[in-house]
This record gives sequence, structure tokens and C-alpha cells, in this order.
Amino acid sequence: MKPRNRMFILFVTLLLWACGPRPIPPPQPVKFHPGDAQFSKAEKRFQKKDYKKALEFYADYLSRFPDGHLAAEALMKTGFIQTVWGKNSEARKIYKRLIEKYPDSLVVPDARVEILRTLFNEGKFKEVIHQSARALEGTVTDIHILKKQMILGDSYFAIDSPLNALGSYLKALTKSDDKKAKKIIDKVESAATKVAPKKIMSLLTQMKDELPIDDMTYRLGMSKFEKKEYEDAVSLLSEFIKKFPRHEKIQQAKITIEEIDKKFIFQRYTIGCLLPLSGHYKIYGNKILKSIELALATFTSQKGHPAIKMIVKDTESDPDKAVLTVKELSKEKVGAIIGPATTHETAIYQAQEERIPIITFSQKDSIVDIGNYVFRNFITPEMQVETIVSYTIDALGFSRFAILHPDDKYGKTFMALFQDEVLASGGEVVAIESYVPGQTDFAEPIKNLVEFHNEESKHLENKGRRTSFKHTAPIIDFDAIFIPDGPTTSGLILPQLAFYDIVGIQLLGTNLWHSNRLIEMAKQFVQGAILVDGFFGESDKKKVKDFVKLFGETYDEKPGFIEAIAYDTAMMLFQLIGRDDIRSRSELQNQIRTLRDFEGVTGLTSFDNNGNAQKQLHLLKIVGDHFVEFEAETF
Repeated sequence: MKPRNRMFILFVTLLLWACGPRPIPPPQPVKFHPGDAQFSKAEKRFQKKDYKKALEFYADYLSRFPDGHLAAEALMKTGFIQTVWGKNSEARKIYKRLIEKYPDSLVVPDARVEILRTLFNEGKFKEVIHQSARALEGTVTDIHILKKQMILGDSYFAIDSPLNALGSYLKALTKSDDKKAKKIIDKVESAATKVAPKKIMSLLTQMKDELPIDDMTYRLGMSKFEKKEYEDAVSLLSEFIKKFPRHEKIQQAKITIEEIDKKFIFQRYTIGCLLPLSGHYKIYGNKILKSIELALATFTSQKGHPAIKMIVKDTESDPDKAVLTVKELSKEKVGAIIGPATTHETAIYQAQEERIPIITFSQKDSIVDIGNYVFRNFITPEMQVETIVSYTIDALGFSRFAILHPDDKYGKTFMALFQDEVLASGGEVVAIESYVPGQTDFAEPIKNLVEFHNEESKHLENKGRRTSFKHTAPIIDFDAIFIPDGPTTSGLILPQLAFYDIVGIQLLGTNLWHSNRLIEMAKQFVQGAILVDGFFGESDKKKVKDFVKLFGETYDEKPGFIEAIAYDTAMMLFQLIGRDDIRSRSELQNQIRTLRDFEGVTGLTSFDNNGNAQKQLHLLKIVGDHFVEFEAETF
């Protein structure tokens, strides 16, 4: 063989050897740690949710191998089991122990998140928010951030902070996969229902690099539509059309806006009036109607004011009829509704459903909670009690009070409110007595208010006959007595108080005392009594004088609070709806809610965020045969 051939064969041999398979090294033995078997037993029980047995195995592992390489994981599972069992405080201790003893463990971020969960489970929402800022430190994964943001969002939602909740849910969404996204989006939509479109868009814009804000804007706009928040839906879908004109959902967004416009177009200068003009409450309905008609004539007669159309519907003092009349007014495309004069909740729910701003005269506590289109312009028991208590404690320096009230809804409501307000203001209610409505002899409840000593005789004129009684002189332990009842019953009580020598104390009453009937019945026994009301027709203020004069000339009678509050409500609404910038019911609703210091015949009126009118009531004092208005600091 030639040398050249031998060299070629050698080269090929070496090449095949170099490219050939290497020998497989022998397998390395698996390294087992002491306690792994025990931990494995615990894990198997944990997977089967046999938490009791799992906890025993984890505890045994931690007892025998406190420095084992799985000790942190054993503590983590132990804390989880305690959380499942509702022992949140115990779980929190375990998680803190884990963090302190094994700070470098990979499960430390999990423990920090679970601490937030235990606080949330205990309803400590503000503490969750406070601790969340330092809950995740060092290296964390997307799943840790997601869990933290979800707990944080739920905490914000629980304390009625939907904007912050929405922000947290959106941050969680940026860290989610497709499986988790649906649940998070449901929470995003729930929070978004309580957030204004502008703030939603601001949040989405801030996260434009992390979220598909085009899809999210459309989705939230449609969510608002499905939840019948139509004005917000239009705002978001309009932004969607403006910012993402090439999106595949543009046509659907436009169709939805057209559908909303057709459903909720309204006649801006048309007002609905929902009143009981017949039935049990017709006296109130007709009083209100007179004032609204007077306000309409006054407003439209002024130069530059638009012609307002009033559509009046009779509820017949029937709740079912009231609902039907709201539906009828909706078909008439009214811009707003005045009324009803009584608590027809179903009718007010219907107005909210139709997104028609409604200003009611109801005194029911929760009426404005029905929705953001519901407003109340009336004096409430809370307003009256706050005014009376504030004056008697702050201006007169009284601190001890008694309450004598009828055992009915009106009396018990005022009694409870008065007692709470006195206590909140640093005073004390030392005696409370009730009597049966319709009762005429009040000896027993009056005697129960005080203690007596030194027996003596007393005479009472009874149908022309002089009758003698034996009783003792009272020990009066209060500065003032509050009697929340009408003028007739109060007119019977006050002389009987004097008969039992309960004199020299301040008499306090509600707006029902603002009646000449009380003065006629109680005469000298009612002198100096203090009460509150929402309207004082004898005021020296020009606006009040002009109203009283015009009302008298038109109807040949004097207006009271009902007439005055109805007049103010109508004038307020006429002025707002006459503005050029009011183009939708939602804009009108917003203008009512943000109204501040409207000057009417009942004084200054503003609305709070809940839709309740805020008014300064009139303090009145009985002097001779008259009611005299006074300021707390001057009388």
C-alpha cells in the first residue's frame, strides 16, 4: 500500500473517531436530605386537602428539622392551612416567622402577599393598603404582583374607593395570562361603573405601554351600556371612536351611541310634575302645584327666559299609578321631574331607571340612595335636630335634656335622633318618656320625668269646677325638654307640665309647632318656646316678602313651608334647564348635584354628593301671639 493511501485511511479513521458517540457517564446518585420523606407525607395529605393530617406532618418536620432545606416551604403550607381555617391572626404570625427566620427563601414573597390576604379576610382594608407599599421587596414574579394588586384592588373597593380599585385591577391585568384575565376584567368592569369616563381614560392612557387600551376603552364603554349607565357609555365610546378610528369595533360603537341617543333624547324645556292631586294626599299635591304654576309664570315673564312647558301628572296618591306616570313622562321626553310629594319609592326607582333627574319632597332617610339621578329638597328630621341641639348647647350652654314623645314612628324617630345628637355634642339626655298617640292625660309620663318631694295641694280648673289634687314639688334635673309632636297634642301637654310645676325650663319643638293653633291652646305656657322651620313667611327679607305678597294676590292665602319649598324647587330647575350648556339629562343631573347657594325664599340651598339639599333652617321663638325669627348669636 502506498504511503499516500495509508495516510488517507488514518485521517478518515481519526475523523470517524472524533465524530462518533461519546461514552455515557454513569448516573449520579440522587442526594436525599433527612426529613424529605416526612415532608413528602405532608405534601400528599395537603394535595388531598386532608389539612389536619398535613398540619401534623408539617409540624413534625419543623420540630425534627428546623434547619431543613424545606423548612420555609413547610411554614408556608402551615400558614396557608391556618388561613383556610379562618385563623388569620395565627397564619399571619407563621408568615412573619418564616420571613424573619428564612429571609432568603424563595417563598418569602408568597408569605408577604399572604399576610395582606389575612388582613383583608379580617376586614382590615386600610391596613392592607398601608402595608401593600412594602409588601413586595427584592426579586418578585408577575404572579406575586398580580396577587398583591388583586388584594389591594378588593380592599380599595371595600372602602368605596373605586378609582384606586380600578387602578389596582388594571395593574393586575398587565401581569395576567388568558386564564386569569376574565376574572380580573369582571372586577375592572365592576369598579369602572363607579368611575367617571375622564378618569377611566386617564388611567388607561397611563398604562398604554402595558395594556391594549383600544380594546379596553371599547370594552368598558360597552360594559357601561350593558349596565344602563348610558351617558358614561357614550363618553367612553366617543373617545374610542376619536382615538382609534381604524379599530374593527368602530361600527358597533357608532351603532350603540345611536341607540342611546334615540332612547334618551329629551325635550330640554319640558318639565314633568308628579303630584297627588286626588286621593289621601291631595291637599299636599295641590299646595305644591300652586307654587310650581306661580314659579312658572314668574320665570317665563322675565325677559330672555325660554318658554318652559309643564306636564302635570296626577298620581292619585297611589304608588302603582305613580310608576305609570313616570313612564308616561319618559315617553313625553321630559328633562326632569318635580315630585312626588309622598314616598312613592317605586316611582323614584323608575325615574332612576329612565335616567330622568327627579327632585322629590320625601323625608325618607334612604330615598336618595336609590341612584345618582335622585335628589331631595326638603327639611329632614336630622336637619331639625342638628339645628336645635347646636343652638341650645353652643349658644345657650345647656347640657342636660329630657324628651317627651309620642310612641309612634314620628316620635321615636325624633327621639332617637335628638338623643344621638345631644350625646355627640357633649350633652346628656337624663330622662325619656313616651305616651300613646291620641292620649289627653299626660300625668304619668310627666311625673316619670322628674322626682317629687314636700307634699302640697294643687288646684285644676276642670269644666268650670275647681278640683283639688295632692302632689309633691318636682326636682327638675334638666335644662330643656324636647317634645316632637303636632300643635294640638303639644297644646295639651304644655299646660299640664306647668300644672306639675315643671316650669323655668326651655321648651323645644319641631317644625310642627309652627302653628297658631299651638299658641291658641297653650297661650302663656308656650312663651319662649324654640322651634325650627324651613320657611318663615314673616321674614323681613325682600325675596320672601315679594313671594308672600305674590302668592297672596294670586291665591288669596298665605304660603307655608310646602308652598315655599315647591316654589324654590321649580325656580331652581327652570334656571338650570334654561342654560345653553345643558344638552343632556346627565349634564342637568350634574349641575343639580354641584349647585351651591341657590338663593330662594327658603334661604340658601346646595346639594351634597348624595343628592340631599343642604339648608340653614330658621330658628323661631314664640313671643306673645307671634313667632319671631332670630339668629343664634344675636337673640
